[in-house]
Amino acid sequence: MTAVLTAVGVGPGDPDLITLKAARRIEDADVIAYFSGTHGTSIARRIAAPLFGDDVIEELLPYPVTTGAVTDYYSVIENFYDDAAERILRHLEAGRSVVVLAAGDPLFFGSWMYLHERLEGRFPIEVVPGVTSISGSTAALADMPGFHGLTFHEDVLTVLPGTLPVPELAWRLAHTDAAAIMKLGRTWPSVKEALRQAGLLDRTHVIERATWNEQSVHRAAEVDEVPYFSIAIVTGRDRRADDAGRAAAAGSVAPSRTDSAIGTVHVVGLGPAGDTWLTPDAASVLASVSAVYGYAPYVAKVPPRPGLALNPSGNTVEVDRARDALEAALGGVDVAVVSGGDAGVFGMAAAVFEAAEDERFVDVEVQVHPGVTAAQAVAARAGAPLGADFAVMSLSDRLKPWDVIVNRLVHISRADLVLAIYNPRSRSRPHQLGEALEVLRTERSPETVVVVGRHIGRAEESLEVTTLGELDPESIDMGCCLIIGASSTRIGPHGVWTPRFVRP
Repeated sequence: MTAVLTAVGVGPGDPDLITLKAARRIEDADVIAYFSGTHGTSIARRIAAPLFGDDVIEELLPYPVTTGAVTDYYSVIENFYDDAAERILRHLEAGRSVVVLAAGDPLFFGSWMYLHERLEGRFPIEVVPGVTSISGSTAALADMPGFHGLTFHEDVLTVLPGTLPVPELAWRLAHTDAAAIMKLGRTWPSVKEALRQAGLLDRTHVIERATWNEQSVHRAAEVDEVPYFSIAIVTGRDRRADDAGRAAAAGSVAPSRTDSAIGTVHVVGLGPAGDTWLTPDAASVLASVSAVYGYAPYVAKVPPRPGLALNPSGNTVEVDRARDALEAALGGVDVAVVSGGDAGVFGMAAAVFEAAEDERFVDVEVQVHPGVTAAQAVAARAGAPLGADFAVMSLSDRLKPWDVIVNRLVHISRADLVLAIYNPRSRSRPHQLGEALEVLRTERSPETVVVVGRHIGRAEESLEVTTLGELDPESIDMGCCLIIGASSTRIGPHGVWTPRFVRP
């Protein structure tokens, strides 16, 4: 009989997840081949070894390298697969049936695929599918509070390799409902950044060694390092309630008008949260445009409707996003570029004007529609701390040097201005708020009133009134906006306020 080559998926780690068909093929094999890292230890073999026959021939296929650190990585790997295919072929030509083991499923990010393309047509090939690592990881989330499934109804699931560049990974994450991210380990810092930019970090769990005895589950926001055998799972949005208009509203490319007119770019501030603080002007614009561009969490606030193309993207591609919107307007489409709060305050308005300096966009009209700012919302909740002269600053040093920030903090303090602080502290900038407070404390009294507003306007909002001396920077995150009072700012019976007058 002609020897048969069979690729067998043995599942993600638990031997009990090997299918009955896979078990039969393993037990009947003359030769069992399996890949391993440079150390020679094979996960697939560990899973399937109890099923090996006593007289089976084992063929270890160890990778010579496992990362692209060497300059000739691709030529080394291609030569390795050529050699591995020849070794398998010699067994088949001798009449021995060969099983090649694959962790998970052979055709899902599996090394088997590179043998398949080299050996197809030379001997009969059978592929026995296996339980994927995604299925194992999803099952590991079953006992997590609030988790009922990966995807519902029309949720779109995207499977992504963590080796993608951050901007592309963030863009793809922003355009899906649920996601599984593979190939972690050394890529985790960039994957975590892409999740943050896409606004999905809080919806993501990392499952290490799914279905193994050593399995563990972590919230993605809480881990800084993960092993290679990990998967990040972004749970779906569960859109069952809004599927009626979704098909017509879906799309990543704005529809083009049939005439040759140039469209308008509307830069829209959505306010700090919800429809309550969305201005009628902004609502009118969103109801009339054909496409919306913005950071994914802000685009998600725009209700889908037939004919509206939603174009979410990551958090650090502002000028690229603005350029895409301007290009759409050149094609005759009226578009909205959205920001949280006010688009002109640390928002998309400046990015649109920056991109619009390109002479290609000279004829595109740009209109800015203001929104309620985070500082205004926090001030309103607290009372009237912005009742006199005030300054507004962002502590992010992504677009300006830290020494510039420090210099401005010093002079604002010496001018005795109320100071609203945006972007006070993030996971990538955990120490800067503490350094900023040290600067402020050298210039102002420790009794200076401080207001901390977190997620104002949302269900989880909180407001704290403290002092400059008592403020703990570790309690602050990117969901906060701070208001540092002037020397005259006080706490009255109705809240925090700053007098309009300055006594001589």
